[in-house]
Formats: sequence, C-alpha cells, structure tokens
Amino acid sequence: METRISPLTSQSLQLQGAGFKRPVAAGASGAVGGVGTGFAGNFKTALQEVSKAQNEASRLQTQVQQGNPNVSLEETMLAMQKAQIGFQATLHVRNRMVQAYTDIMNMSV
Repeated sequence: METRISPLTSQSLQLQGAGFKRPVAAGASGAVGGVGTGFAGNFKTALQEVSKAQNEASRLQTQVQQGNPNVSLEETMLAMQKAQIGFQATLHVRNRMVQAYTDIMNMSV
C-alpha cells in the first residue's frame, strides 16, 4: 500500500471541491434560480461528508473493539484522523463565519 501524498494546487482544489463531493440533482444543471449552489450548498455538502467520515470512524472503532479480524487498527486510526481533521476544518469555517457576522453587525451605518 502506497502512502504518498501529492501536493495540492489551487486548480486541483477547484476540480476536487476540496475533497468534498458536490450535490447534483437528477435533471438539474446545478443551478437554482440562475445561481450556482453557492456557499450554503457547498457547506451543507461538506457537513454531510464530515458526518459520514465520523460515522465510518465510529463503525470501525466498534468493529475493532469487537475483535473483527477483517478490520485493521491502522485503517481505524486513519479513519479517525480523517474525521477529526474534517471536523476541525468545519469548526474553523463556522468560527470564521460567526466572526464575520459579528463584524458586519457591529459596523456603523
């Protein structure tokens, strides 16, 4: 198993959606009212992906604790780290959004 990490470029991040899948409704062009899914749609998708990663890590932990020989400790630890990194990234985005909202609300008009 190869564990090589390739550097990310801004173009690869745009193409991959920063590791998160974009939702596409059947028969839809990805636009709602002439506007793309935007930040809210991407953020919702990111939250769903983080939730899936956390659920998978939890499932693997349970399997390891039950002594399932088909689930390795390494695989479980990797899934836990992926879930933790995803959660931390989501938490940072949320904190920045709250800070931006607070800054905007405190602006004098």
